[in-house]
Amino acid sequence: MESIQMKAIIVLLTFLCSSNAKGQWNAPRKEVLNIVQNALMTSVEQYHYLMQQLQPDQWPRTYENGKVYTVSNKAWISGFYPGTLLYLYEFSNDMELWKAAHQKLQRMEDLQNMTEHHDLGFMMYCSYGNAFRLFPDSVRYKEILIQSAKSLATRFNPRVGCIKSWDSVLSLDKKRMLKFPVIIDNMMNLELLFFASKATGDPFFKKIAIKHAETTMKNHLRPDFSSYHVVDYDEHTGKVKSRETQQGFADNSTWSRGQAWGIYGFTMVYRETKDRRFLHTACKMADFFLNHKNLPLDKIPYWDFNVGQVGYNPQWNYNPSLYKEIPRDASAAAITASALIELSGYVEKRKSLIYQQAAESILTSLSSQNYRATVGSNGGFILKHASGGVPGNVEVDVPLSYADYYYIEALMRYAQLKIR
Repeated sequence: MESIQMKAIIVLLTFLCSSNAKGQWNAPRKEVLNIVQNALMTSVEQYHYLMQQLQPDQWPRTYENGKVYTVSNKAWISGFYPGTLLYLYEFSNDMELWKAAHQKLQRMEDLQNMTEHHDLGFMMYCSYGNAFRLFPDSVRYKEILIQSAKSLATRFNPRVGCIKSWDSVLSLDKKRMLKFPVIIDNMMNLELLFFASKATGDPFFKKIAIKHAETTMKNHLRPDFSSYHVVDYDEHTGKVKSRETQQGFADNSTWSRGQAWGIYGFTMVYRETKDRRFLHTACKMADFFLNHKNLPLDKIPYWDFNVGQVGYNPQWNYNPSLYKEIPRDASAAAITASALIELSGYVEKRKSLIYQQAAESILTSLSSQNYRATVGSNGGFILKHASGGVPGNVEVDVPLSYADYYYIEALMRYAQLKIR
């Protein structure tokens, strides 16, 4: 009976999201390719301008009230700026971009031993991972990435089956301390672990990445494939203690960037495993995002899909009068566009076209004057209208370094469709 049920599940998954095992993508549309090429060229100019705003020990965070705000190399976002420089160098072969990226990489080497949180994947794979991809003979880059994976792996708890995101965090209503919080964002850090297994031949890293993805698939997703932001576990038993949010509108709402992390993360895990469960999950999460009744026509989502709606009650003092309109999140759009371009190569033709066309629509919107800054403005950041932490009224409707990173990655992925 058990084997019959398993076969039925496999057949159902095959029907719902048939995979293209060879990874075949559709050709790019010429008019969109022209938009992409122009956006990449102007982004090179814009990042030359951004480079001039920074000191050697500064990494760009955002631009507000006429000022560029920066962070140190220890911030979770530190990998995005050198990663963006490397993508733009790959596009342009502009050595000034490479020099700026290399300078940042040199100042990030010590981070390979950081074990304080899960964001090491963002920090090191978006930076050193791209550097190693461009310079695969670099033993030093490879060693740093492997050590970074070892550091990240120390946060894995086999009883829970997850990598612990933060050591602890106060709940949004400030009434409880979450002792083993795991956030949907953590799916993005698994790529570093998959890399380490391939680089070393040790399956350990891959095994814990898969286990984390399986646990997240089980506990972070609702029946409609929307996602919770945070799941807090009992570290001794592995049982779920709560499902809630730190950055969304309400515990039961769908934070748009969290949904984007999930689409991207499960797509990547399918690439690394060819396990159809992860493909199915990526597809259904993407379908939720794209078919949601509250997704604006330009496909740039509000920061949360359920802001202000009946049945979604925030655990914090939400004040809609702070904003003229519901803030958008260009970063969620950019992450989703990048994921959809990859996902479109793994599914059957009809679904592939839907995902590619959605990515094209998002990139067209982001590349318009509504979202892309003119060269020499916006503090040097490429995109406008991203939102970081609305519940804390932090980084609302501003440029963000990770919005730029995933936008440029999506543009590069689209530009490379013609040579796949």
